[in-house]
Amino acid sequence: MAAGGPRLPDTVLFEIFLYLDHADVLSVGLVCQQWRAVSRDEFLWKELFYRYYRVSRDVPRHPAAVSWYDEFQRLYDTIPCVEVQALKEHNDQVLHLSFSHSGCLFASCSKDCTVKIWSNELDISLQHSSNMRPYNWSYTQFSQFNSDDSLLLVSGVFVGPHNSSSGEIAVISMENFTLLSRVRNKPYDVFGCWLNETNLISGNLHRIGRITSCSVLWLNNAFQGIESENVNVVKRLFKIQNLNASTIRTVMVADCSRYDSPDLLLDYEEQLAASSTFPVFDLGSDSEEEEAKPKQSPEPAIQELPDAGGVPAEDGLQQFFDDIMEGRMRPAMTETELETKVAELFVRSRTKPPEPNLLPTDSNSKTKYLIFTTGCLTYSPHQIGIKRILPHQMTTAGPVLGEERRSDEFFDSLDHVIDIHGHIIGMGLSPDHRYLYVNSRAWPRDCIISDPMQPPPIAEEIDLHVFDLKTMKEVKRALRAHRAYTPNEECFFIFLDVSRDFVASGAEDRHGYIWDRHYNICLAKLQHDNVVNSVAFSPVEQELLLTASDDTTIKVWRSPRAVRVRQARRPRPRKLLFSWLMNQKS
Repeated sequence: MAAGGPRLPDTVLFEIFLYLDHADVLSVGLVCQQWRAVSRDEFLWKELFYRYYRVSRDVPRHPAAVSWYDEFQRLYDTIPCVEVQALKEHNDQVLHLSFSHSGCLFASCSKDCTVKIWSNELDISLQHSSNMRPYNWSYTQFSQFNSDDSLLLVSGVFVGPHNSSSGEIAVISMENFTLLSRVRNKPYDVFGCWLNETNLISGNLHRIGRITSCSVLWLNNAFQGIESENVNVVKRLFKIQNLNASTIRTVMVADCSRYDSPDLLLDYEEQLAASSTFPVFDLGSDSEEEEAKPKQSPEPAIQELPDAGGVPAEDGLQQFFDDIMEGRMRPAMTETELETKVAELFVRSRTKPPEPNLLPTDSNSKTKYLIFTTGCLTYSPHQIGIKRILPHQMTTAGPVLGEERRSDEFFDSLDHVIDIHGHIIGMGLSPDHRYLYVNSRAWPRDCIISDPMQPPPIAEEIDLHVFDLKTMKEVKRALRAHRAYTPNEECFFIFLDVSRDFVASGAEDRHGYIWDRHYNICLAKLQHDNVVNSVAFSPVEQELLLTASDDTTIKVWRSPRAVRVRQARRPRPRKLLFSWLMNQKS
């Protein structure tokens, strides 16, 4: 609107702005003299914010926001949604991305069986590429830098004798990119993770029956090849029984030390008053009445069976066998049901009890949580297991097979289990490790699993759940927008990542997605030509996001603000300046 022209009523002008997109709202606001006069009107910008972003009015403003105008501009100007570079050095599907803690480097894994190290400068460039085929790997699938960025853990699929596939973890030095050690990892989708600067966690799987197995989690020293023979380089952490064809997968470690000073509190009531608690929503519940009720703590994955008349576990197992032999079992049990029942009875008397007081009470606690996917009904991962790692367990020193235990403590129990009621396809921690984000594809409501080898069908819509690891409760309604289409037996991991204010995820619908953590709204869709497998925020600059896809590319996304700043910093070409000077002289 030109200066001196007819003046529209503020309410009419406001309604016009409601129908403009992000760019129009802000760019028109820069040239519209009348809008400048009301641009700091908090009431107008609050109305615009709630109506434009379709945010519920009971959601308060972000606790760090100064004004509604600044908050509106933040959600437009700081979202990494502008593609600035496409990296095409991989020649097959790109499966995973991970940043170093300094943000100076990132690694990518691919079906081309390489792990590539990239330098994050003004323009991202390839610094090193390691081919893992000489070590009989099929492909690389996951990577993670240790806490001081001196070592890189790389997880891949290893081809063994008779073309059997398992997993393997390699440790690469960032000083000279040499391979320091290799550790077997089974099954391969355990992935592996760092516990501290020099020790990493791997898995092994032992079959006990057709659908019963035992997962062993090992603590490994990264320098196995160069340590003295007199120093332990491996120690058993935990041994956990698996029922109904389930296994432990996707391990990660959460540090409890920052739970009392998180970057962002997701509980709106807790933001206003630390003593109040936000209602917890029951997983899979569609009833508002049910959602209003406090959620009961899930039962441990290894559940206590009803104790009939106080009969000891050993006697219960013997009684069960006697009932079978004498024909007292009615109705007749299938082979699968029989195996599961025997395993449950056996584990009752062979399991070390869970640690008391799982929730950390000391803000300076050195306790860490081992978090992984597991299950109890079928082979598809549908539960999250949590096991506390105590300070004395964080080193390979001590007995090779772990801490001393009684002869009847054959298995370790889980300290906490979260039931998702669906197939888990991704997990990620917030930077402060306070919140756990979980991608899952829901099962039909009230479904019954009668055969562990035939899990229920899964939804195409992906639910992104949020759990508070301090309270072990779900704190937000599931985020939605992204989709997946593969059935249970072909379902694969969709990696997600969390920054201070945003959460991002890949999807099978050829897009990456970004949500705001506080407002629970989807802010951007990032286009690819195929499935988006992984996303990664820079840990020091959340306005930089990477996405990796089956289309073999890694795309680099920056916020509109970051693009403007970087363009302003670019030096002008000397040739143009020289030509201008010569023209001035002539």
